[in-house]
Amino acid sequence: MTELVLNRTQYLELEKLGFGVFDPVSGFMTEDEFRGVVDDMRLPDGSVFPLPVVLDISDDQAEACRGANTVSLIHQGEEVGELAPDSLYTCDKETVAAKVYGTNDREHPGVGHFYSMGNWFVGGRTKWSKQVPDELTPHELTPAQTRTLFAERGWKSVVGFQTRNVPHRAHEYLLRVALELADGLFVQPLLGRKKNGDYTPEAILGGYHALIGSFLPEDRLVLGILSTAMRYAGPREAVFHAIIRRNYGCTHFIVGRDHAGVGAYYGKYDAHRLVEQVQGELGIEILRLCGPFYCRVCDGIVTEKTCPHWETATEHVTEISGTDMRAILVDGREPDPHLMRPEVVAALRGVPLFIEDEHP
Repeated sequence: MTELVLNRTQYLELEKLGFGVFDPVSGFMTEDEFRGVVDDMRLPDGSVFPLPVVLDISDDQAEACRGANTVSLIHQGEEVGELAPDSLYTCDKETVAAKVYGTNDREHPGVGHFYSMGNWFVGGRTKWSKQVPDELTPHELTPAQTRTLFAERGWKSVVGFQTRNVPHRAHEYLLRVALELADGLFVQPLLGRKKNGDYTPEAILGGYHALIGSFLPEDRLVLGILSTAMRYAGPREAVFHAIIRRNYGCTHFIVGRDHAGVGAYYGKYDAHRLVEQVQGELGIEILRLCGPFYCRVCDGIVTEKTCPHWETATEHVTEISGTDMRAILVDGREPDPHLMRPEVVAALRGVPLFIEDEHP
């Protein structure tokens, strides 16, 4: 039988397909599925789906797959599943990148990774048969597990929260808004492949463990990671993240400022505008939340909707972003307690903070 050896990122995509994380996508995308998603954000059946889920392969691997009925998928020397190859295809990567990411600039981390992928894609239904755990596996819940857990807790409404950062006070604000609106909260940090300079899994989990129970009610919050790659696709990834949390059993999902953005590639609320266009088809209610930031006049965390000073007294307003917090921590400085809790900062001491040499 033909074999394909998967790197860690590829294996985790297979695993997520097996979990049902990407439903209704049930296998690595065929060319028809890929083209529909890239061009129109839709699968052939009309379902909204904004990002490709693909298995990239080399020229030699593509040749080996031609005519094969079944391909064995191998990771770390073990067979982890099978693929029925229905489609072998290539694409103009610059054109695809411009549509998916809004840019074909290779300095964009998502675009750069896409360009580094193999020249061919193989699509077809997959069968995931074996888990190959790593150090993060104990922190991950499947959609079946979260749905059961939410039901056991009697939660009728659950807000999903996506993050790739150590929690700061703006994150806390959003979480508290969610807890006011719903029975429960599912905090799900994305801890798959990310760019160099992003926070490590240890730092993110340490920060949230410092909050849960001490500052956020443990009985109304579930923490579980998502081990898939960060795409940095801005508005399209906001829709992607919403679909994923729907599959985990969430009824609501927070889309905030510059959701899944990077650098200056996307506008502050571009994601709000895109999710508004399709939210009626997603099967999950989108909470389009603004800000937040710290205002010295109001003496608290506020947003454009609750504070007049972001326009009239900007000198008293401090934006709170993951990028800014990373810069402060890289310099070895202590963040202002109004921006990040000292207890969170204390949890980071002695922990590797930033990814330095990410591999697929």
